[in-house]
Amino acid sequence: MIILDDRSYQKSFILDMDGVVYTGSHLIPGAKEFVNRLIKGNYKFLFLTNNSYHTASELRTRLLDRGIRVPEDHFYTSAMATASFLKVQKPNGCSAYVIGGNGVLRELQKAKIKITSNNPDYVIVAETEEYDYARIIEATHLIQEGAKFIATNQDLTGPSQRGPVPACGALVAPIQKVTGVNPYFLGKPNPAMMFWARKKLGVHSANCFMIGDRMDTDIVGGLESGMTTCLVLSGVTTRTAMTRFPYQPDYVFRNLGEIDPEIISSKRERVEKLR
Repeated sequence: MIILDDRSYQKSFILDMDGVVYTGSHLIPGAKEFVNRLIKGNYKFLFLTNNSYHTASELRTRLLDRGIRVPEDHFYTSAMATASFLKVQKPNGCSAYVIGGNGVLRELQKAKIKITSNNPDYVIVAETEEYDYARIIEATHLIQEGAKFIATNQDLTGPSQRGPVPACGALVAPIQKVTGVNPYFLGKPNPAMMFWARKKLGVHSANCFMIGDRMDTDIVGGLESGMTTCLVLSGVTTRTAMTRFPYQPDYVFRNLGEIDPEIISSKRERVEKLR
């Protein structure tokens, strides 16, 4: 249950990061100004990312290096969603074999989830730079022996300065093929991640905006969670590609700089106007 306060029905904003706020080491035009408008207007907002490799502290530093200063508690990652899921599923504790980086390991440890290869309850796959044949074999055996298979996000690729690189969705593929078991993905567009993000903010979906650059994660995730969706064309999705999807965003902008929090209308506001 989301705990609401007297600001729960004010406009609130959930923002993707890569392709929305920055690309590589470069800040996208208008991004800093938009965040400053949110801060000045006292809006609740949260950065939501499928990147499970970095901790909230590292993400905060990444934005700070690009000139945007926000508190560490303004971030929610697919690693956090994975830890939240396990706490709900196994409130008395559980164990997991993990193929993943510091971000997911830190969140699992904070949730008091035991990291082990000895008869774990779960096999968890996330973004990592330590991915090898031995780990693939171990994960395969453990799933065949009864461990449940989950993964932080289904993104096949992630960005790098030299171009796309394999992300979590690609890393699970050999394990999935051999075992015949499909992982349960916790990251966007899973509505559970959207729910926990809104719970962290303490806001209602009817007055919450999801801003992203991907139709297949940000926009569909926001849509299925009852939020107002805003596609920015500063990242992956082009205007032409957008029209090929059966669902469409509520708003389309070139970048964050075009969004005025005071003017943009939420689903709740539009419904009230029709009454």
